[in-house]
Amino acid sequence: MRPSKSALLLRWIFSGEKINYGPRRFASLSSNPLIDDSDNLVLVEGKGSSRTAILNRPSSLNALNTSMVARLHKLYKNWEDDPAVGSVALKGGGRAFAAGGDIVALYNLIKEGNLEECKQFFWTIYSFIYFLGTYMKPHVALLNGITMGGGAGISIPGTFRVATDKTIFATPETLIGFHPDAGASFYLSHLPGYLGEYLALTGEKLNGSEMLSCGLATQFSPIAKLPLIEEQLGKLATDDPSVIENFLGNQGDMVHPDQNSAIHRMKILDKCFSHDTVEEIIECLEMEAAKTNDTWCLSTLKRLKEAAPLSLKVSLRSIREGRFQTLDQCLIREYRMSLQGIHGQITGDFREGVRAKLVDKDFTPKWDPPSLGHVSEDMVDQYFTPLSAFEPELELPTNQREAFI
Repeated sequence: MRPSKSALLLRWIFSGEKINYGPRRFASLSSNPLIDDSDNLVLVEGKGSSRTAILNRPSSLNALNTSMVARLHKLYKNWEDDPAVGSVALKGGGRAFAAGGDIVALYNLIKEGNLEECKQFFWTIYSFIYFLGTYMKPHVALLNGITMGGGAGISIPGTFRVATDKTIFATPETLIGFHPDAGASFYLSHLPGYLGEYLALTGEKLNGSEMLSCGLATQFSPIAKLPLIEEQLGKLATDDPSVIENFLGNQGDMVHPDQNSAIHRMKILDKCFSHDTVEEIIECLEMEAAKTNDTWCLSTLKRLKEAAPLSLKVSLRSIREGRFQTLDQCLIREYRMSLQGIHGQITGDFREGVRAKLVDKDFTPKWDPPSLGHVSEDMVDQYFTPLSAFEPELELPTNQREAFI
């Protein structure tokens, strides 16, 4: 039996394995437009005092496009304004929660020179993430399956995140020449120690128990119990977060990461990833690997050396700045960074990374600049520079939203 398209994509994301996909394996991904007006991309369940939104692009691992996020925003706004609705839940249809933004569609738009639709996508999703982060009703994200990039962005800022034994989290943007965005510089920077730097730079994955352990998830449930939790959650006639928290706590399980998890390596992780520069981080890992031949150090080094050099430096600075910024400040900064990434004026790494990983599938991206030594401070600084007068900054309703929370 031939592996499914989603299985193939998962194998690339988390192993970097070079796979013979066969002809047109990702045809439906690349042919799906970033803008699709179909309401069927987000389904709705629930009655009474609860509503559940369901991401409905299972063949593409629920990769997000502009229309999906715009519909979510509209639904959430209506539910927030409706006094009869007490709580809102979000889940993915099929085997994934959401694999992030539809990067192949973005790639095609960039290739066509259609940057306006790319900008619209980032503006739409970042605006929704801020809306979720300031949502005035309890929100429960059921993170079953792959939860990556933008998928984490539209869930982690909410009130509750339920991970399962099938949850797989990652922010692998440096491996495609981009930067962890969709609010990642905010939530990763607030993880214990320097775990955020590790996840941002390497794109390494976490499972459900690891997400619970570090705080990315608020509860854990075996997948077998999820249907019952969904059913009972839908019957809770309340807008009180403490009631929902108690319910989820009673239904959830206590789990612990296995002994090989990075969570159990925080001492060496903090020692290496606390350094000021990517070069120093790599040097520290190399020294530790030379002393102990630690397989974790060796695999971490391998992932860092596969990533785009400019993306590594930009991402490290982004996480460090995120520690001292609010969610809205992080999103406004990330919008600037994302526009730099798609414009290609500094580098074409994003387009090249998607080409190599998902389009041509040769898995040999030619990064520009090609090494850390070729990355100048000016290049990094440009990602963080305010946009010009001809390019509007991301506008978020901070005064309106935060006055009520």
